[in-house]
Amino acid sequence: MTPPASLATALVALLGDARLGLQALPGCDLSLWLIDPANMARAFSPTETQRLLAAPPYWCFCWASGLALAQWIAAHPQAVAGRQVLDFGSGSGIAGLAAAQAGAARVVCCDLDPLALEACRANAAANDLRIETLADLHASSERFDLILAADVLYDRANLSLLALLQDRAEAILLADSRVRDLDHPGFTRIAELQACTLPDLAEPDEFRRVTLYQG
Repeated sequence: MTPPASLATALVALLGDARLGLQALPGCDLSLWLIDPANMARAFSPTETQRLLAAPPYWCFCWASGLALAQWIAAHPQAVAGRQVLDFGSGSGIAGLAAAQAGAARVVCCDLDPLALEACRANAAANDLRIETLADLHASSERFDLILAADVLYDRANLSLLALLQDRAEAILLADSRVRDLDHPGFTRIAELQACTLPDLAEPDEFRRVTLYQG
């Protein structure tokens, strides 16, 4: 199976010799189009670093919080089965794909990055799953049974998004590797999980500990 040409082209524009490969994920029966680990084992030029900082390709990594949430869903399919689910800040779509695989009635992956939405569709096709995509939650008035969100609090300014998510869904599952003690009305810590980003970025152990909150 070959990766979508548009995603491959976009990655090459950032990192000249970068390639996408379909990688099976641990702890859940899913595979994603991810940047080849060999591409991450070399030094980047100043120009490449500047391009990466200007437009990070979040969609070609499976971040630890997303993987941990997907693994939790695979172990608790009743949390999503039969429900209308939104994967907010979806990136590669890993959480939404796990929900679709676990029997969600409908899954919508939402991300501001058009390449991320394309990656979600490509990853859904690679796993024979059906999803929909949404570019901007603010532009929609739709409500969902459940919203999934992984690593959306990397910027403290994003805490204001939680009120929006609470307004749009009956329930929220929020996974984060940086916020240990979320102090926000309506959220309860329900699990501590372990996962690493793929390809492995050799992140500190603290970023491999993922806290799962329910709202």
